Amino acid sequence: MRILVFLHGTTIMQSAGAGKTREVRVRQSAERDPSVLAYESYIPIDHAAEKLTSWEQQGAEIMYLSSHESEADMEKDRVVLRRFHFPDGPIRYRERWQSYRDIVEEVIPDVVIEDDCESIGGAKEMATTFLEPHIQQRVRSVVIKEFQGIDHLPDRIDALRSMQ
Repeated sequence: MRILVFLHGTTIMQSAGAGKTREVRVRQSAERDPSVLAYESYIPIDHAAEKLTSWEQQGAEIMYLSSHESEADMEKDRVVLRRFHFPDGPIRYRERWQSYRDIVEEVIPDVVIEDDCESIGGAKEMATTFLEPHIQQRVRSVVIKEFQGIDHLPDRIDALRSMQ
């Protein structure tokens, strides 16, 4: 199973969000708290690294989708993922002319896990909102609340594909 998981707001967050409620984290993001732009200091949302490692150990191929639009900025994500022992996996980012949808349609994972983009405009900003119908049929979209984390998702990867 190939799982494409969004990074910012789904599995990692600004360091100022540590110990704060989801609602405060969303407000920090919407108001562009200085820590929101300090990508190299991002931290995991709860136990995201452990959850993804567990899925990898069950045979999942983990891939990441970054909000960045350059290799240099994406490297900041790579440093954070390594620092917090996330599973190794490719990090995809969009070129300035691409949308998140383009990346999903290129990769065609079995599952996409992303947040609802509450702080930046909602569904119109999400990766799976505008997928072509034939791709939507092949890709299971799992949408969580922004900054909620993925701890509540199933421990077994086979349950991800069948989530309603």
